[in-house]
Amino acid sequence: MRRVIPFLVLAFAVMLVPAAGASQNMPQLLQVTLPPTNTLVPTPLVLFTNTPAGPTATPSNTTTPTATYTATATATFTPTITPTPTNTPTPTPTPNGPLIYPEGVNSLTGLPFPDEASQNRRNLIVKISNYPPIVRPQSGINSADIVYEYETEGGVTRFAAIFRSQTPEHVGPVRSARLLDLNLVPMYNALLAFSGASDPVLEMIRGAEWRFQAISTAFGDNCDEAGFCRFPNGDLAFEHTLYLDTRMAWERATERGINTGYPGRGFAFSDFPDANGTPANDIFIDWYGQTDARWQYDAATGRYLRYTDSQAHYDAADGEQLWVDNLVVIQVDHVERPDLFEPESRTASLDILLEGQGFAYVFRDGQWYEGYWRRRSTNPGDALMLLYGDETPIMLRPGRTWVAIVRGFGDVTISTEQADMVGTGTTIAQTPTLTPWPTPTP
Repeated sequence: MRRVIPFLVLAFAVMLVPAAGASQNMPQLLQVTLPPTNTLVPTPLVLFTNTPAGPTATPSNTTTPTATYTATATATFTPTITPTPTNTPTPTPTPNGPLIYPEGVNSLTGLPFPDEASQNRRNLIVKISNYPPIVRPQSGINSADIVYEYETEGGVTRFAAIFRSQTPEHVGPVRSARLLDLNLVPMYNALLAFSGASDPVLEMIRGAEWRFQAISTAFGDNCDEAGFCRFPNGDLAFEHTLYLDTRMAWERATERGINTGYPGRGFAFSDFPDANGTPANDIFIDWYGQTDARWQYDAATGRYLRYTDSQAHYDAADGEQLWVDNLVVIQVDHVERPDLFEPESRTASLDILLEGQGFAYVFRDGQWYEGYWRRRSTNPGDALMLLYGDETPIMLRPGRTWVAIVRGFGDVTISTEQADMVGTGTTIAQTPTLTPWPTPTP
């Protein structure tokens, strides 16, 4: 019995050794840092016992304790965090002008380029006659992305048609350049196709930084190499018989290494008209009784149709009346420059000061908007901008735009009612008969 008692004391002490060790390791097993949560999950209680295994308290001769403690510190307290709903931000659409345009969109129209070729070629300005009336109907105007109409001299107008999206084979009659073109070329970083100019203006073009962008019969560009061909017509004077194949003009530019698809930034486009418009369905512009233009809104197509000198004005290439999606009228200062015209001329050359800013009318979707035009710099590609007084852009309808330049808005009459142009009986006189073009004369 005396032997048994010491042995029990010894066994009991041995069994306490693991318990003491366990007390040192307990922080590793029980001290679990809970993740932050609004729901407190109770930590499972882990119990440890020092009671030796076996049915009796009779000590064994082995000194290995049988008391085990399974580490259950991997408590199953999976956080039940309920995610907070968040508002998914709506992607901001890429602005469609006046300075940034979506990838693959033509800055002249706000529409996607029809193909890769149109995206890669350069803006092309072609000078087209509008006087005398016998030159009408002209060809290829409805294929232009933008058309500028401005006074040349004596109250008659000329067109500067800018092409990019389409490649008409027959554009004209092609006529001479004017001082305004020296502004339009850098504005649209464009090529300029024209028949000639007064000697002073030609010298200014030869001295311009963009002189190699000029394609003209005056510089030796001809029918076989550049697409300037004569199409004789018994009713037309020689100067009204020159037409241009735009495809060949672009090929000429490619040969010179200057046919790069630069944008002309300035217009802003939206499918939806601005909310502050005034109804306007008939716009009449008078250039001192020598030439006039009337634009009437066609609600069925959303386009504006043109009448000139009280007659429906057609395009001889497609047989359609001249049309645009947007009509812009801008007031610009005109300065006479008799020093830049031939001495034998009876009228002075006009310098239309398309720099800085001035007043503007914008017409789209049968609505009229008043604001300002601005040319923010003379850097290449800084084209005409249209703005409200608070500097926000006036939104054009994606499509084709006509810009009419006037001396003052007193020459512009705007009405909600349309004049009866069909009743004039002059429409048939201008309707073109689409026949094959005569053989060109180089």
